[in-house]
Amino acid sequence: MTVLILTCPQDVTTDMVVAKLHARGVPLVRFDPADLPEEATMSAEYISGDFDGYLSSEGRMVSMSGLRSIWVRRPGEPAAHAPEPSEWLTAESRQALYGMLYSTTARWMNHPCVAAQARCKPWQLRVAHRSGFAVPPTVVTTFPRVARQFAAQHRDIVVKSASGPPPGDPPIALPTTRIGPEADFDGVAAGPTLLQQYIPKRADIRLTCVGGRLFAARKESPSGQVDGRYAATGEAWEPADVPDRVARAVHEYTELAGLAYGAFDFAEDAEGLWWFLECNQGGQFGFVELETGQPIAEAVASWLATAAA
Repeated sequence: MTVLILTCPQDVTTDMVVAKLHARGVPLVRFDPADLPEEATMSAEYISGDFDGYLSSEGRMVSMSGLRSIWVRRPGEPAAHAPEPSEWLTAESRQALYGMLYSTTARWMNHPCVAAQARCKPWQLRVAHRSGFAVPPTVVTTFPRVARQFAAQHRDIVVKSASGPPPGDPPIALPTTRIGPEADFDGVAAGPTLLQQYIPKRADIRLTCVGGRLFAARKESPSGQVDGRYAATGEAWEPADVPDRVARAVHEYTELAGLAYGAFDFAEDAEGLWWFLECNQGGQFGFVELETGQPIAEAVASWLATAAA
C-alpha cells in the first residue's frame, strides 16, 4: 500500500517525513497537482458500479485501490505548470484529480473539504469555545460602531487578519497589531475586520497534534510582544508539558473539526493559562522539531504508514 503526498517540490518539511517513510520501507509517491496535465497524468474509470483510477508522475504510477493514505502538505494549483494555463484548465484538472482522490478509501491528513472549513478563523473560534479552550473576546465586523464599542469595553485590543497573509510575490505580511480605543474605526466599513482582546503573554506556545499525539513547544516572549511570528527575540523553542485541560480541549477540537493534524498557537499569560489564538490545519512543524528534537516527522510518518482501522 502506497502513501500519496500532495506537495510542491520545495518543501523541507515534506523531506523530513519522506526520509522517515523511506526508513520504514513504506512505498510513497510525491505528487504536485501543478504538474497535471503536463508532467503528470491521471485516469479514472467508473463502469458498472466499479471504480478504478491511476496517477502517474516522474515515472511512477500508483493505483487508487493501492493507496494507504494521502497527506495534503503544500500542493500547487492544478495545471499551474501547463504550457498554456487557464482558469478553465485549472478547474477541469482540479475536478478530475480531487474527484478521483475523493473516490478512494484512503485516509487523509487532512481531507481538503475539512481543511477548507478549518482555515476559517471565525469558525475556529466557535469550535475552540465548544472544546473548552480559553479564548480571548473577539469580534469580526464591518460596523464601525460595533468596533468602537468593542474597543471601549476591552480597551487594549489587537487587529489581525481573518484569512492570513494574501498571496503575492513577495508575500504580504500582516502582523497582528496592538491598538487602543482611540483608534479610527471608520475603515472597518471597507471590509470585515477581526478585533481581539490583547493577552499580555510571557511565552508563545506551538502545539502540534498528529493523530492524537501532542507535541508542545514553548518560547519566552519579551514584555509587550504582540506577534511572535515576525519578531527575532533570540529565544529558542523548548519542549513543554501540556496541561490536562488543554490536552482534553485539543482532542475535542480535532474530533469536532475532523482533523488528523493541527498546529495550535497559544499565548501563555502570567498565570500560566494558555489562550487559544488559532489552529493551522497545515502548519509547519520542521522548525519546532529542529529546535526541540521532538519526533514530529516520525509521528506523521507513523500515521501515514498505518492502515485505517
